[in-house]
Amino acid sequence: MIVEDRGLVFDATRQNDNSRVCAFVSMVALGDGTLICGFQNGPTKHAVTSTVRLCRSRDDGRNWEELPIDFERTIDGKPGSLSSAEIVEAEPGRLLLFSTWFDRSDPERPLFDPETEGILHAKQLMAVSTDQGQSWGSWQKIPTPGLTGCAATGPSVRWDDGTIAFAFESYKDYDDPSPARHGAWLLVSRDAGRSFEAPFLVAQHPDHSRYYWDQRLCLGTIPGEFIAMFWTHDLKQKTDLNVHFRRGLLGVDDFERHPIIDTGIPGQICAPVLLDDGRILAFVVDRSQPGTMKLWQSHDDGRTWPETDALVVYTHEERAAVSQGATDIDFKQYWEDMSKWSFGHPAIRLLPDGRVLVVHYAGTPDCMSVHLARIDIANS
Repeated sequence: MIVEDRGLVFDATRQNDNSRVCAFVSMVALGDGTLICGFQNGPTKHAVTSTVRLCRSRDDGRNWEELPIDFERTIDGKPGSLSSAEIVEAEPGRLLLFSTWFDRSDPERPLFDPETEGILHAKQLMAVSTDQGQSWGSWQKIPTPGLTGCAATGPSVRWDDGTIAFAFESYKDYDDPSPARHGAWLLVSRDAGRSFEAPFLVAQHPDHSRYYWDQRLCLGTIPGEFIAMFWTHDLKQKTDLNVHFRRGLLGVDDFERHPIIDTGIPGQICAPVLLDDGRILAFVVDRSQPGTMKLWQSHDDGRTWPETDALVVYTHEERAAVSQGATDIDFKQYWEDMSKWSFGHPAIRLLPDGRVLVVHYAGTPDCMSVHLARIDIANS
């Protein structure tokens, strides 16, 4: 694999102080080849005033235009912030955008409460566009029955039979004194987002001592099949584990036949894509020193991921004042570090010419842009 070129989707250095930090990047490829990249934008990560922005490319990511959209941040009369912009083309020409809204009625409250270990009250939102993202309708609230402390992960996906799924995780609300229970879920729609089924569980540890954070999905080879990869954290060992992997089917809640397995890949968030030749590519953020964004590949359905076949796409020197290392992690302090990290959040898409385009955010703590790389994967 070879990196052919690098560039920027969104140059934060040209923005004012209120728009100089990008994070939580997503990317979708529409049926006509158009690419749309979404991301959180504000003065800091998870700022009280954070919104989401969209950039569009009609030439396989060589040139990008920012779409002139100002998304509403007041929901039910309460001010809030937006965390992400996950888009899926539910029907030809009809796009759905999913985001998580956090309640900022009390601007002094941080995203994570170190006392209860809960997160700010949130709502899952959806908007519709019929003009390739140029404009969007009003937010619609998407319920997550029986689950609290929810936030979008991504990406949202569509199978060939028209089924779509919105990926999210559950945790616990800010003021909830009960123990945390993390889970990775999908909300599934079989009518292009007009209604959703009960949440489908993708990953959850039996005794809740391990968290499968930030699930990233790609399609499998048959309707309803998915490949999911997880940033995996062990609470008892106080450490991040290797990236974990699951290949499963919608509606089949069978973790014996479709287990969650250790890939051996070091890192946190991991975005997969399945190629026509059967290879699985995984774009991974690893916060070791130096930090990297690395593209891994498996030739055997995710069982092995040889490091000799991996490609370093980006190398990063973390300048944020983080407090936690790779082991003996203080969980409460780790949440604070997450709001400081100045690179990460991988997304990957296959281009019509067989190359892949990857995007992520990176920069300094006070200025983070959205970066891209085009990769030739033919000779792997």
